[in-house]
Formats: sequence, structure tokens, C-alpha cells
Amino acid sequence: MGRYILKRIGYMLVVLVILSFLMFLIYQMVPSNRAYTDAKTDIQGMKNTLSAEERETKFQELYLTYQRRYGTDTDNKVIRYLRWVGVYPLYDGSYNGLLQGNFGYSYEEKDDVVNVVPPKMINTIKINIIATILALGITIPLGIICAVKKGSKGDQAVQVITIIGYSLPTFLVAILFIWVFCSLLGIFPPSGMKTPGSDYTGWKKFWDELYYLALPLITMTFCSLGGMTRYVRASMIDALSLDCIKTARAKGLREKVVIYSHAWRNALIPIVTLVVGWFLGIFSGSIVIESIFALNGMGKLMIQSLMTADFDVIMFIQVFYVFMSLFGNLVIDIIYGLVDPRVRVNK
Repeated sequence: MGRYILKRIGYMLVVLVILSFLMFLIYQMVPSNRAYTDAKTDIQGMKNTLSAEERETKFQELYLTYQRRYGTDTDNKVIRYLRWVGVYPLYDGSYNGLLQGNFGYSYEEKDDVVNVVPPKMINTIKINIIATILALGITIPLGIICAVKKGSKGDQAVQVITIIGYSLPTFLVAILFIWVFCSLLGIFPPSGMKTPGSDYTGWKKFWDELYYLALPLITMTFCSLGGMTRYVRASMIDALSLDCIKTARAKGLREKVVIYSHAWRNALIPIVTLVVGWFLGIFSGSIVIESIFALNGMGKLMIQSLMTADFDVIMFIQVFYVFMSLFGNLVIDIIYGLVDPRVRVNK
């Protein structure tokens, strides 16, 4: 198993390098020049005592300086990529790339990318991890019950409700919930992450944030119920029809033991993929939910960066998402072996 994991990590690194290089080439084709922008800004900030010729000469000097600083003083895309990663030296022989902790600069936020992304990611994680836990806590037991009582009135009612919930778009559910819980009942605020102007600390801050996040959490949990419940139900129905389950019942085992110790273990294989994907999705944010409820998370940051051409932020987020996807596939394969010894890799 250890050799298998090491081999998979090696494949992950190769795929990460290839995908990051392709993304780097795509963004290099975008008409944006950080060195030119910075040099132009410096020239515009100078006093108008210089002649036009002197300003042009000074601009070219500044432009070359910034190009050397950012590693763009060459048209070779491979060298630019290697400098961006931090494995090829700059003009002065120094290294200043991703491996050295230089993730770029955000012109929109006027700060380094490494300082811009973490606060948004923390907000997204807080929102998504609570919604994911709530959704799994409801959908897994509900799916199991529906599978065990297949064809009953309760099962039919759940199927109707889940297919309606699964078919409704997220933005429509969010608008409907805002109308009900904010306009009609006045229970929750419609947007924001805390009371405007407040400076709470400790538990008061926690409960204030939770109050503002309640409606987005309800919306995200509700939108997740339909698909997951039907998925668990279908997997459990397949598992309950296996010959080993019939044998377990013939031996006289209690129904709870048959369902949770035998059938559920067999149903976990397809469910694991979806569950792990959900938990890895807590880093990515929800563009629709964050936009509607004005939540300062990764989804909102991604859209804002695309609209303002903040390419260093976009590249950091994209590479991070690629890494999380590759890491998620490795985690899923390892969990497969833990859940079902039949698919465990020993070589």
C-alpha cells in the first residue's frame, strides 16, 4: 500500500506540473503586462519636470527593471514558467517563485496573494463544512430508511420531495428562502456575515456570525438533500439485493446487523466518492450562494478576480483547485481500501 501511495503521489506531481503549465500558457496569452503596468504607474507618479524624451527613457529603464524582477524579460514561455514555479534563476541569479513563497500580487486588493486568499478561504470553509456535515447527517440516514422501506408511502413521499428539490436551481431556492425567512417572517438577515458596525469578540462574535450564516447554511443544506438522498437510497437498494445479504438473513442475524454491518459496507463504495468530493469541495466556495448572500468567500473572490483581470489571484486559486482534485482522488482510493478489503492494494 505504501509503494502504491508513493507511486500515486509521483503521478499527481506529473499531472500537476502539466496542468499548471497549460494554465500558465493560457494566462500568458491574455493581454496583460504586470511590468508595463507598474512602470507606467511609477512614471505617472513622477513630477512633470522631465522632458518627453527623458520620461520615455526613464520608462524603458523601469520597464526593464520590473521585467527582470518578475522574470518576464524573455519571450521563452518555458523559462517564464520555470521562473514562476521558482526552479529557474532570475536575471540576478536569485529564485523568487512559488517554491519560495511568492504567489503573486493582487492589484485589486493591493496586497500579496498569500495574504488575500486565506481570509476568504476560512470563510468558505466555515460555511461549507457546516452545510456538508448537516446535509450528510440528514441524507445518509434518510437514504438508508427509504431503501429499507422501499415502495412504502414514506419512501414515495421522500422521492417526490427530493426530485423537486434536486430539480430546483440553487439561485431560485435562495431567492425563495430570502422571501420567506426575511421578508415574510423576518427571522434572518438577507445578506452579510456580521452585524454592520459591530466589533464583537468571543462567543458574542461567534453567535452573531452564526446568525448571519444561518440562512445560507439552510439554503445550501436544502439544495444538497435531493441528490445525496437518492444516491444513498440507490446504493443501499443494490446492496440489499446481494446474495451475501440473503445469506446473512438466512443465518438469522438481526435486521440492524444485516443493514448496518453488511449492506451499508457494500453500499459505501460508490458513496465514498461523492462524500469525499463534498468535503474537498469545502475549499472551492459556492459562487451562487456567496453572490446572493454577499458572503466574502472563495467563490466571490474568483468572480471578482476574473472581472478585474487579477491574474495572480486566479492562477493561485486554479492551481490550488487542481492540487485538491488530485489529492482528493488519492484520498478516495485509500478510503476504498479501508472500507472494502476486496479493493485494497497490497503491492
